[in-house]
Amino acid sequence: MPELILASTSPYRRQLLKGLGIEFQCVAPDVDEAAYQAEEIAPQQLAETLAFAKADAVAKQYPEAIIIGGDQLVSLDGEILGKPGNRENAIAQLTRMQGRTHELITEVCLLNPSGKPHRIADITCLSMREMLAEEISRYVDYEQPFDCAGSYKIESAGISLFEKIETEDFTAITGLPLMKLSKELISLGINIPNH
Repeated sequence: MPELILASTSPYRRQLLKGLGIEFQCVAPDVDEAAYQAEEIAPQQLAETLAFAKADAVAKQYPEAIIIGGDQLVSLDGEILGKPGNRENAIAQLTRMQGRTHELITEVCLLNPSGKPHRIADITCLSMREMLAEEISRYVDYEQPFDCAGSYKIESAGISLFEKIETEDFTAITGLPLMKLSKELISLGINIPNH
């Protein structure tokens, strides 16, 4: 069975993949995301490009492995909302998003040893409820979602910010669409679980 590598440092993606009961290792991809984000391209195309770039960067170090690269973007009216980085930016993002629907774009690129990419895409539509300013501040102070695109952690208290979520695969919200990914991994010879 080929070696499996997750080209990511995301603890959320690591935890999701671990839940499948498969052996893998994590390798940080050497990708300058800011350089890609400076380009004027559509959010889904950017996520797809970054997912491939991450997988490709790691594949150069591990040419005989199956590599999983992923990226996730929040898009509000076609504008990409990145990771807030601090409290003020998180509050500003949530204030702007409340009462509106945004897209969470999840892209995965699987590279096998032949170099052939397998693309997996998922777009989740999330409708955030109307909130008071103090609710937003209280949430941000509690969760500190500074490393999360869109300024929320939906797998915990962040779920309380929403009134409707439309998705094909709820695991995509946390970083990897496991239903589609599992199918692709099985087709590449990875047993699930493989312990």
